[in-house]
Amino acid sequence: MDFSFTSDQLLFQDNLRAFLINEVPPERLRELWQSPSGRCERLWGQLSELGLNLLTVPEPYGGMGLSLVDVVLLAQECGYAALTEPWVDTALIGVPLLAALDDARTPLKQHWLTRVAEGRTRLAVAQPGHPLVSDAHVADLLLLAHGDEVHAVEPAAVRLVRNESMDPSRQLFQVHWTPSAATCVADATQGRQLWAAAFNRGALGTAAQLLGLARRMVDLAVDYTFERKQFGQPVGSFQAVKHLMANVAVQVEFAKGPLFRAAWALDQGSPGLDVQVSHAKLACAEAAMLAAKHAIQAHGAMGYTWEVDLQLFMKRAWALDKAWGDPCRHKARVRQALFDPQAPLGAGQTFAQGGPDA
Repeated sequence: MDFSFTSDQLLFQDNLRAFLINEVPPERLRELWQSPSGRCERLWGQLSELGLNLLTVPEPYGGMGLSLVDVVLLAQECGYAALTEPWVDTALIGVPLLAALDDARTPLKQHWLTRVAEGRTRLAVAQPGHPLVSDAHVADLLLLAHGDEVHAVEPAAVRLVRNESMDPSRQLFQVHWTPSAATCVADATQGRQLWAAAFNRGALGTAAQLLGLARRMVDLAVDYTFERKQFGQPVGSFQAVKHLMANVAVQVEFAKGPLFRAAWALDQGSPGLDVQVSHAKLACAEAAMLAAKHAIQAHGAMGYTWEVDLQLFMKRAWALDKAWGDPCRHKARVRQALFDPQAPLGAGQTFAQGGPDA
């Protein structure tokens, strides 16, 4: 059984990382903070030219129909760069939600999914029960919840009220709108399943970004501690500082397995996928929170200042830790699964279930 990624998957990840490092440096993130929308049309077009908007769109609508296992590495790189554009929400949450609508909605799916594949549409997805929607101001279509129903609403039919975030790169809005039969694309019965799947994909995409953020904060701390000297030696050469970063590196490595396992479970629709996703979100969030804590310590008081790049990634990690389910919610799902009297626990049960062969 081969659990490794293919050379094509790793090459695409490397190419995206190189592109984002060049096109979305910290200086560019700060510039976008000062812009009216906080977003960049040129950058969205460049992502489309790279083919990112094609990846999850089903083939009948002009896309490639790739799996979550194929794109989870790319979502990590979006976190590593603290990408402001809503590609993860569009590709990992919005597109599968639209694609899962029943055949009666084929004209709507044809229209919007084709536009996504062409790079002409950004989607915003509301998390049921959550009052704020990310990137609603630049979305060409909003997928909103009314009870368990799914509604597809265009920007002209909503009124947005901006809500401040601890991360200036995140654009959050209260969305005021009036549900109607014309906007309803899935009734409550189907909507419950669609929203449950969207929640899992949102948690997975957030987990992948958190893992990328953890890696970036480690890299920033290592670079800083080898540039700064104390007693004539780089701070990074001191054993206490090495231990801080080594502890984070261990957490990052241990979070990769649950993340990739959750992506495969979602693709396969395997039993217990809810707990797999929650495990991934918790593991990646813990790695990111530890990275933020130790990177601040490695930077000293400078880590909190506006001028230091660390705060860009640290604030994004703090915000995403609560997105698509806070730690309490995901711990509750794990606890419920573990204490289920019928839970298939133990090595024998685990290996009997099989796993990904890719």
